[in-house]
Amino acid sequence: MRVIVARCAVVYDGRLGARLPEAVRLVVLKADGSVAVHSDSRAYKPLNWMSPPCTIAEEPGLITATNPRGETLRIEVAEVLHDHSVDLGDDPGLEKDGVEAELQELIAARVQALRDGMTLVRREYPTDIGPVDLLCRDAEGAAVVVEVKRVGEIAGVEQLLRYQERLDRDGRFAPTRGMFVATRVKPQARVFAESRGVEWIEVDLDELRGGVEAPLRLF
Repeated sequence: MRVIVARCAVVYDGRLGARLPEAVRLVVLKADGSVAVHSDSRAYKPLNWMSPPCTIAEEPGLITATNPRGETLRIEVAEVLHDHSVDLGDDPGLEKDGVEAELQELIAARVQALRDGMTLVRREYPTDIGPVDLLCRDAEGAAVVVEVKRVGEIAGVEQLLRYQERLDRDGRFAPTRGMFVATRVKPQARVFAESRGVEWIEVDLDELRGGVEAPLRLF
């Protein structure tokens, strides 16, 4: 990982255009090919970013990230205040809390309740950016990427979309469908999921624990 604090302007050129005027910002370049530009606010969310994989090119005063779709993120560097690189090594991954782990196990045992004809391919299917909770096939044989959360938020939908993007590059699975499953899906996450063609489902943990065919709500 490389961490740069610099006075810079940022220009995004893709499906839409966007520009951040010159200011002091934090730029994070990660080994997976992602780039994120942060300010000293907004908590964890970057002002602009480019998801992996990206091709990074550098020249004096300019860092350019280009993704496979031809979109570019140009960081015009006026002054570098700090530039440091460190090898973080392999990450063991996020350990789910007890509720999420239990939800994943219970849903894996009855994926047909999510949709008629659904079958489980594998739990924790590995990708180069982390494991997919459940990889399934629907009745027509299409690959379905299932992300399981205790509480469904926008970040969880974004995570699911990243997994879909990786698996859509594999001819065995493309094109994939996304399914977001939680005990409660927040309204903003519902809207975002629907806008990206992702189905969302709310499940009742107690009913799943009891082996009852829970009345899942599918959208």
